[in-house]
Amino acid sequence: MKSFKVTKNDAGKRLDAFLSKSLPNLPKALMYKYIRKKRIKINSKRAEINTRLCEGDIIELYINDEFFEKSETRYDFLSASKSLDIVFEDEKIILLNKKAGLLSHPDNSEYIDTLITRVKRYLFEKGEYNPEDELSFAPALVNRIDRNTSGIVIAAKTAEALRVLNQKMKDREIHKYYLCVLHGIPKEKSGILEGYLEKNESKNKVFVSKGQKDNSKLIRTKYRVLKSRNNLSLVEVELLTGRTHQIRAHFASIGHPLLGDGKYGKNELNKKSGLKKQCLCSYKLVFDFTTDAGSLEYLNKRSFELENVWFRDGFDGLCDTGN
Repeated sequence: MKSFKVTKNDAGKRLDAFLSKSLPNLPKALMYKYIRKKRIKINSKRAEINTRLCEGDIIELYINDEFFEKSETRYDFLSASKSLDIVFEDEKIILLNKKAGLLSHPDNSEYIDTLITRVKRYLFEKGEYNPEDELSFAPALVNRIDRNTSGIVIAAKTAEALRVLNQKMKDREIHKYYLCVLHGIPKEKSGILEGYLEKNESKNKVFVSKGQKDNSKLIRTKYRVLKSRNNLSLVEVELLTGRTHQIRAHFASIGHPLLGDGKYGKNELNKKSGLKKQCLCSYKLVFDFTTDAGSLEYLNKRSFELENVWFRDGFDGLCDTGN
C-alpha cells in the first residue's frame, strides 16, 4: 500500500482528476475499477470518483507498484531565462514588471521563454515550487498583457491566491492603470471613451465602432492627459473594461493612435520618432476589495507603481524627435 497526503494547493480537486495527474501510468478505466473495488480509499474509507479532496486527506492506494514508477523528468521551464524584474513578492503572490517583447504565456511562436515559465523556474530554484509535490497546481498569472506592452503582471504562488485574485479581477476590484503616448492632443483633457470592439481572429486584430454589431462588445476607456507638447500627449488610462488591444484600438479609432504602435498606428508618424516599440505600459495596480478576500485581505487598499517608465521619464526627448 502507498499513500498520498493532500496539500492545500490540491484541496477541492476531484479524486479522479488528482489521480490522473499523480499517476499518469494508471489507465483511467482501471482507476475507476479500483475506486469501485475499494482499492483506492480516502482516510481508510470508501471513496467516490467525484469526491472532493480536503487538505490533510490521506489517499490510500492498494495497487501495483508499476503504476507509481516515474520516468526521469526534465522540466521545460528550466530552459527559460532567469531574468525577472520583481516589483513585490511574499509567500502568496509576485508582482512582476514584464518587459516589452516578452510573451506572458507560451504560444505557437514561443513555448519555452515566457513570463510564466520564468516564474516557474525562479520558484523551482528557490525551492518554493516542485511539480512532483504540487500534483495539480502550478504557479499561474492572474492577468496578462500583450507581448509588446510592458508593465505589472500578478503571479499567484498558491491555488487559494489564484482563486481569490481571479474573482477579484472578474469583479473589477483590482484597478489597472496605464501610461501611453498618443499622436495628437485630445480635445478633452479627460473623459471616458465608449465604443464597441469586434475581434477578427484571422487578422489578429480588433476593430472599434460607435454602434453595436452582432459580435461586438462594449468597451469603456477612462483617460487623463498629463502632458502635451509638439503634437504628442502623455496620457494615463484606466481600463473600465478589459478587452483585447482595447487601449491601442480605442485611441486609434478617435484619431489618436499610440506612438510606436505598428498595428493600429500610423507608420509615417512612427518613423519620425525612430521607435521600434509602442509607448504603452501598465504602470500601476490598485487593490480595492469591496468583498471578503480571505487570506489576501492584507492587500486591500494597497497600490503598486513602477518607478521608471521610459517614455514618461523621457517624454520631452520624444517630443524633440520631429513629431
